[in-house]
Amino acid sequence: MKRLFSSVLTIALIGALIGCSNDNNNDIIPPGGGGGGGGGEANYTLSENITKDMTLTADNIWTLEGRVSVTSGATLTIEPGTIIKGMTGTGADASSLIIARGAKIMANGTADKPIIFTSITDNIKVGEMAQTNLTVNDRGLWGGVLILGYAPVSLEGGKEDGQIEGIPASDTNAKFGGTNAADNSGVFNYVSIRYAGTIIAPDNEINGLSLGGVGSGTTISNLELMAAKDDGIEFFGGTVNVSNVLVWSQADDGLDIDEAYSGTISNSAVIEGNQSDSGMEIDGPEGPSQASFTAKNITLIGNTDALGSHIVDMRDGTQGTLDNIYATGFKTTADVNIADNKTAQSFLDGKLIFKNWVIDGFENPSNLFIESISDKKGDTVQLITDPLFSVQAESWVKAGTTGGADMSVFAWTQASASGAF
Repeated sequence: MKRLFSSVLTIALIGALIGCSNDNNNDIIPPGGGGGGGGGEANYTLSENITKDMTLTADNIWTLEGRVSVTSGATLTIEPGTIIKGMTGTGADASSLIIARGAKIMANGTADKPIIFTSITDNIKVGEMAQTNLTVNDRGLWGGVLILGYAPVSLEGGKEDGQIEGIPASDTNAKFGGTNAADNSGVFNYVSIRYAGTIIAPDNEINGLSLGGVGSGTTISNLELMAAKDDGIEFFGGTVNVSNVLVWSQADDGLDIDEAYSGTISNSAVIEGNQSDSGMEIDGPEGPSQASFTAKNITLIGNTDALGSHIVDMRDGTQGTLDNIYATGFKTTADVNIADNKTAQSFLDGKLIFKNWVIDGFENPSNLFIESISDKKGDTVQLITDPLFSVQAESWVKAGTTGGADMSVFAWTQASASGAF
C-alpha cells in the first residue's frame, strides 16, 4: 500500500520539487523518508477527506485539523504505536475522524505499541504511551472517532439509515445503517482515545468512539476510552461484537447502547470519574426492529462524587441480556433504573434478561432495581411494587466483591498505569 503524507512544515519545498499540491491523496514523500527533514519527529496535518488508500506511520505525529472522513472505497491503515492528535475547537467542524460507510480502517496496534488518539495539547511524543500535562478532567478537547457501516439499525419511522449524532446533516459521509449485518469496516485493536467529545451544540457532543451501523465483519477489541466529554463508547444499532473495552472518567455514560444494537459486548469495564453519569445507558429500538444485544462479563466501578445516580439506566423498551455484571464503588443512592412502562414490559415479556449480577456494598441488592416515578407519557410505573420482580431479582442478584471482567487484560492502558483500578 502507498504511504501518503501531507506536511504543513515541508509542503512548499515538496511542491516545488515534485509539483504536487497539498492534498492527502497525492504521493507526497517528506524529506528524510518521512522523518521531518532529518529522520527526527515531525508533525503532519490531515485536513482533507481521504479518498485513496493511505498509511499513517508511527515515526511521526499526525494532526487532525477539522472533520476528516475516510470515504467509501478507501482504506486508512495506522501502524502500531502511531499517535494522532486532534486540534482544539468546538462546533460542527471540530476535529474528528470519520470512517464512512464503504471505507475501512486498519488500526491494529499491540499492547506494547497501542495506537493513540489524543488532543493537540497533549505533550506525548513519538514512542511514548503516556503524557504528563493533562488529567482525566481535561475532557472534550477535540472531537473523536466515528466508524460507520451498512449493518441494520432501528430508527424512528422505520428508516433504513440515518445521520450519526454530532455531525451536521450536510455531511453525507456521516450516514450510517443499512441491510448488511456482516458488513466489514476493518480492524480497531489496541487503540486508546483520550480527551475527546467536544461540544458541537448544547447537549450535543461527539463520543470518544461512536459506532453507527457497524457490521459483524468488523474486528473491535482492546480499547481504552479516556476522559470523553460525552459517552465513552456509543453503539447506534449495528451487529459488531466488541471485547476488552475500558472506559475511564467519561462525563456522561460509559457504555451506551441505542437503536437496536444486536452484537455482544464482552469482558469490558467502566471506571467512573467525578463528572460521570451512568455506568451503562441502554435504550430500546426506535423503529420496528426487535433485535437485542448481549453484555457479559462487565465490571462497573462507581465514583461517590459522580454526578449520576444510575449503575445502569434502561429506557424505551430495552431488549437484551446482561450477564455477569459486577458493580462496586457506587454511592449508596445509586440504582439500576427501569425508566418506563415499556422497559418494564420488556422484562415481564422475557425480552430484558438479567443473569449473575453481583453488587458490592449493598446488603439487599434486589432493592437497587427501581423504576422512575413515571414514563414519558406520565403513566405511573407499577413494576416496583410487583412481587414477581422482587422474587425474580433475588435469584440473579447477590452481594459480593468479585465478578465481571478480567481486568488484567487492561494492563496496557493509561488507566492502569495511573492506578485507576
